[in-house]
Amino acid sequence: MLKQLSLYVENKKGTMRDITSILKEESINILGSVNNDGPEFGIIRMVVSEPERAYDALKKAGYMCRLVDVMGIEMTDEVGNLNRLLKALFDSNISVDYIYLSFNRDSGQPILIMHAAEEDIYEVESCMKAKGFAAV
Repeated sequence: MLKQLSLYVENKKGTMRDITSILKEESINILGSVNNDGPEFGIIRMVVSEPERAYDALKKAGYMCRLVDVMGIEMTDEVGNLNRLLKALFDSNISVDYIYLSFNRDSGQPILIMHAAEEDIYEVESCMKAKGFAAV
């Protein structure tokens, strides 16, 4: 399991810069991130090198944030591999809320970050291992 930092932020100029400045000051590395915006507010989801410290620093700066369990699956970079993973989840009746990509800095391989319903997270891990996918 990985811990993902989720932030609910106002959609305004400089917000992402402000967040990354706080993380930089704390020497926290962003390993993967996705931003979903709306007209006034958005959600920033990220996997960082030190999630609890990032949470504390951003909370102290006034950001509304939380830590969420997500699954990281290292995959080979080949045609159809994402489809194979999604088929394995579908066949196991696991619903995925969202996915985004990062990469393993050592191997250079993509890492798919995914969130499933909270009650499914350990089932997801078992399913992926049984289907031959490597969890990180």
